[in-house]
Amino acid sequence: MRAVQVPAAGQPFQIVEMEIPEPAAGWVRVKVQACGICHSDTLVKEGYWPGIQYPRVPGHEVIGTIDALGSGVEGWKTGQRVGVGWHGGHCGHCDNCRRGDFFACSIALLTTGISFNGGYAEYMTTPAKSLAAMPEELSAVESAPLMCAGVTTFNALRNSAARPGDVVGVLGIGGLGHLGVQYAAKMGFRTVAIARGKDKEPLARKLGAMQYIDSTAQDPAAELQKIGGAKVVIATVTNADAMTAAMPGLAPNGVFMVIGAAASSPSHRFFA
Repeated sequence: MRAVQVPAAGQPFQIVEMEIPEPAAGWVRVKVQACGICHSDTLVKEGYWPGIQYPRVPGHEVIGTIDALGSGVEGWKTGQRVGVGWHGGHCGHCDNCRRGDFFACSIALLTTGISFNGGYAEYMTTPAKSLAAMPEELSAVESAPLMCAGVTTFNALRNSAARPGDVVGVLGIGGLGHLGVQYAAKMGFRTVAIARGKDKEPLARKLGAMQYIDSTAQDPAAELQKIGGAKVVIATVTNADAMTAAMPGLAPNGVFMVIGAAASSPSHRFFA
């Protein structure tokens, strides 16, 4: 099979041929239809993730079909359409699992494309417990990012204190934010999209935003306070100053959820 691998930390990607892997006990082999590209993949490529063994095939936003079952796998069948995401397994015993923090737990155990080869290949193997059943009607290309970017924004909103009718701000309309706007709108929130420039407004409104704030022409915090303040703001941007500017837009007891990684810390802290 063909695969795209990182031969060593900081080295360019290589297209290589390798043997099609066999699934171990409790694992399955997936024939890959599509794999998204996540920012975390750059950490693998550049060697910023500790403990990675190279060469490594990245990719943890995978849509495909089960091609083979390892021994002991139950509940799945060959030919079944599945998704494979960041989460590569959990034990269910520590506080991470009880809190639903599978990110922390999966780092300690198995993570697709990091502790084992991922979806930048024609085939991959993965633990059966990392699979998600995928409906046939979903486009593989369009749904692959749901396995990481989609889960990130959905879980942030699902676990927030927001309820239908509450004001929810989505800061940034990029790879994460455009999904956050859609989820928030479908969950019944009064969704406010916040981004730089007027050019993103048509898309934001098409995705379900009831209001759009151009942060280059308006004060996002003041605009949010005009409508009573935000119960929740989901920050998907990678700019600490943009986060800082939106924080005072929270309502009393509002929650500011940071799911975008900023290169620097916000210039001040604001608690609502």
